[in-house]
Amino acid sequence: MNTVFDWISGILIIFGAVLALTAAIGIVRFPDTLLRMHSATKPQVIGLISVLTGTCIRVYDDPNVWMLVLVGLFTLLTAPVIAHLIGRTAYREQLHRKDLLVVNELEDELDQRQP
Repeated sequence: MNTVFDWISGILIIFGAVLALTAAIGIVRFPDTLLRMHSATKPQVIGLISVLTGTCIRVYDDPNVWMLVLVGLFTLLTAPVIAHLIGRTAYREQLHRKDLLVVNELEDELDQRQP
């Protein structure tokens, strides 16, 4: 039974590493801040959670497993907030492509704030 858990753990770790690699490639290759933000949050977080899950399966009897769980929870809580702040800052700094925006809710909000 231990061999099955080793295989599952290995597959999850490799899957997470591949997702983290695609996130890194997306950050380098995408031309726009909003596209880079997407590749920095979605596949990177899922890849990290996969690596942490694979590691937890591998060392399930170690008391330090809870530290891995805390790292995963911290990442899940902070990544969306950071992405939201980066997106709003990029919009305010005019670092986005207007042709990609289908609905522009921030434009109305910023227009109401200006006298």
